Amino acid sequence: MARKKTAESAGKGLTPKKARNAVSVAKVVVPAVLPVLAPVAVRAAGAAREAYDRYQARKLGVPVERLPEFTGRGAGLLARIAGVSEAVTELIEAPRASNEDVKFGADARSTLHQLTAAVRAAERMPASRRKAAHQAVGAELERLEGQILKRLGV
Repeated sequence: MARKKTAESAGKGLTPKKARNAVSVAKVVVPAVLPVLAPVAVRAAGAAREAYDRYQARKLGVPVERLPEFTGRGAGLLARIAGVSEAVTELIEAPRASNEDVKFGADARSTLHQLTAAVRAAERMPASRRKAAHQAVGAELERLEGQILKRLGV
C-alpha cells in the first residue's frame, strides 16, 4: 500500500498551486541570497582565472606578466624565441664578449625576427602546413640554442 500512495503522489507532478508557491518563495529568497552569492562567485571566477594563467605561464616558462605576449598555437615557440633573444642579449653584453660574439648576436637577432614572423604567419595556415612550419622553426631554434650554449661555454 505504501508504494501505491507514493506512486499516486508522484504522478500529480507540478500543479499550478505548487508553481505559484515556488515563485513566491523565489521572490523572497533570491533577493536575500543574491547579494551574498554574487561576490563569492566573482571571486571564485577570478581565482580560477588566476590559477589558469599561472599554469599557462609555468607551462611556457615565462612570467605571468608576459603571458599576453605569447598567444595562439605557436605560443610555446614564441616563448622559446623570447628566451633565446634574451640569451643573445646577455651574450652580446657580457664583459668578455668578442667581436665575433657581437656579429653572431646581430645575425641571431635577425634570424629570431624572421622566426617570430614565421610563427605568426603560421597561425593562419592549414594545420598540416602550420605543423611543418612550427617544426622548422623548432629545429632552427635548437640550432641557435646550441650555438649560444657553445659560445657561453656550457
